[in-house]
Amino acid sequence: GNVFGFASVLNVTTYQSQPCIQALKKICLDKCPEANKKELEVVLSGKTNRPAGFYLHGRMVNMPLEIVQVLHEQLVLDMDWAVKNADGGEQVRKSLDFGAFVLFSPTYKAAGVSYYKQFDDEIFASHAEFTFEIELPKPYGSEETPFCTVVVM
Repeated sequence: GNVFGFASVLNVTTYQSQPCIQALKKICLDKCPEANKKELEVVLSGKTNRPAGFYLHGRMVNMPLEIVQVLHEQLVLDMDWAVKNADGGEQVRKSLDFGAFVLFSPTYKAAGVSYYKQFDDEIFASHAEFTFEIELPKPYGSEETPFCTVVVM
């Protein structure tokens, strides 16, 4: 079959020794505004009752709204199923019962206003505990500075 998008969550605690998770945590903590830093430190600490996860998703541009909604709903259904049915016992099931999510959303600025590249990220951001923006390095030959909005929900 064809793949038009994906959605997954990586457990910050389960994969804490992985260089990619360490790098993502470091970037988040280094760039987080002081007003939210303590809260983010707790979320990413791995010492909460329910784990945090990095929510990763991608899809084709201009995918119909109905399909985008199903993409996210299906992930929630899959996580609910896994919490109840995962092999490996109680510890594995608890590792799939997320209490917080951190989403990295590509954004851009025009006339000083930030815009989300994917409309669903804007919906997530509107329901987030907090968000903050990270300026990314300019791609070679590009005039536009890319940004990433970190959405903590």
